[in-house]
Amino acid sequence: MKACVLYSGGKDSSLMAIILKNMGFDVDLVTANFGVYDSYLSASASAKDLGLNHVLLKMDIAILNNAIAIIKEDGFPNNGINYIHKNVLDEVANTYDIVADGTRRDDKVPKLSHGEIQSLEDRKKVQYVNLNGFGHKTIETLVSKLFKIKHEKSNRDNSSDYEVEIRILIDELGGISDDIFPEHYQTKVVGFK
Repeated sequence: MKACVLYSGGKDSSLMAIILKNMGFDVDLVTANFGVYDSYLSASASAKDLGLNHVLLKMDIAILNNAIAIIKEDGFPNNGINYIHKNVLDEVANTYDIVADGTRRDDKVPKLSHGEIQSLEDRKKVQYVNLNGFGHKTIETLVSKLFKIKHEKSNRDNSSDYEVEIRILIDELGGISDDIFPEHYQTKVVGFK
């Protein structure tokens, strides 16, 4: 059975990929990109380090523009990022039997509600899998035994999260993305231990 994991190159989506692969699924690591910046390259490198297939999913820039409008109206990124995530999940659900991501129990964004998960599964006839049963401490324990990880201040070249292209486009449109997004550190999987 074919499965896709929405892939940022970080520890959570990498763990989800390894779980599915070890369960016998044919796994593609899928990174969405809107054509604003080649932010998928970091995820592609992480996928290669893990020996897994990486797929670039080219998404319509209108979705990114709509997300930015939501973010500007709200003054914070959560709803805009969730909007993108739902659209990306809908897109991959047209191709794969199983769609997964690395969201965990204590994540705030991106995050689907129980009803949104049921809707996705019913509308698209797919199975949706995430790490919702795992908290941050458990994930840290598991990945510390499994992966080599780099921790770096988040920037456009070490992350394949939706945030990269959102920030770039906000800045190109005359906004100041640093006023909306807090500074944070990014994990990047660089291989197995």
